[in-house]
Amino acid sequence: MNKPSIHTAASMIVLLIVVLIGHGYGQSGRQGNDRAGAGEAAAGARKVQRFGWVIGLKSEKKDYYNELHANPWPEINAMLRKCNIQNYSIYECELDGKLYLFSYFEYTGDDFPADMEKMKADKKTNEWWAETDPCQIRLSGTPEGEQWLSIEEVYHLD
Repeated sequence: MNKPSIHTAASMIVLLIVVLIGHGYGQSGRQGNDRAGAGEAAAGARKVQRFGWVIGLKSEKKDYYNELHANPWPEINAMLRKCNIQNYSIYECELDGKLYLFSYFEYTGDDFPADMEKMKADKKTNEWWAETDPCQIRLSGTPEGEQWLSIEEVYHLD
């Protein structure tokens, strides 16, 4: 039997995301998604943008990465909240013998780029990233200057 190609792995990732969405375990999104209903809170009073991202995880760093996230630094969670991030989850799975992380969060602010710049300027956040980034594998197609690859929301149900 032939080894699965990168396209097969990518198809499996997309299938996993669709399954997660269909079972209510998470949604994915991208800034600027203007599909009808996307980004609106159930009551319609507060704008919510949903984001989904994916990245590889080094197998030899898996335990350390999970340990960090089992006990996140309080300053990191505080900065996420300060930058209008809520309902943030990271999922881990293995596909074709490779580990991947899938993240989902909701943004409730008015200026995502400015909030991300605020986060990038934070000293403690940079210390956190100095611990987490070496655990990760940037995927092909990730824009220069970004760590995680954005994945597009294709369906959402409130």
